[in-house]
Amino acid sequence: MATKTFKSEKIDAIKAKIEKAQVAVITEYAGLSVEEITKLRREIQKGGGDYMVTKNTLAKIAVKGTEYEVLTEKLAGPVAIAFGFEDPVSPAKAVVKFIKEAKKGSIVGAVLDGKLMTEAETKALAELPSKEELYAKMLGSINSPASGIANSVNAVLSQLTRAMAAVRDQKAA
Repeated sequence: MATKTFKSEKIDAIKAKIEKAQVAVITEYAGLSVEEITKLRREIQKGGGDYMVTKNTLAKIAVKGTEYEVLTEKLAGPVAIAFGFEDPVSPAKAVVKFIKEAKKGSIVGAVLDGKLMTEAETKALAELPSKEELYAKMLGSINSPASGIANSVNAVLSQLTRAMAAVRDQKAA
């Protein structure tokens, strides 16, 4: 039986994660082995998040008074929470990818900006591009006009140089 100190430490750990989190994705882990949960946890950690299996009662106490309090209605049965600290999209992507590959587990919902999301909305969140992909697209669109101008100027200079070389060759002959 867990002691009061142990429970309060777990609650504090959940609160610490919640304070840093941008998103929380709730998943059912029934039927998953420890190895599979560890694999999912590692994938989520690569994206700057964490995956936590916890008692629902402790999680409900920890989220009380936060924007994640809406989670309490989804905390029933064997559920775990995937937190996203750096990017709100990456934990959802990792969970959806894992469920597709393992054909086990399911998404119960998510909380983003204090709003409870359904399973369908969470899957739609997973389809959004990640922060890195958005940065790459933004830089590409910023860089594209500059590249076009540089290429145009370079092409004009190349043509001028070729024309001057042709005139020089004609006069030399």
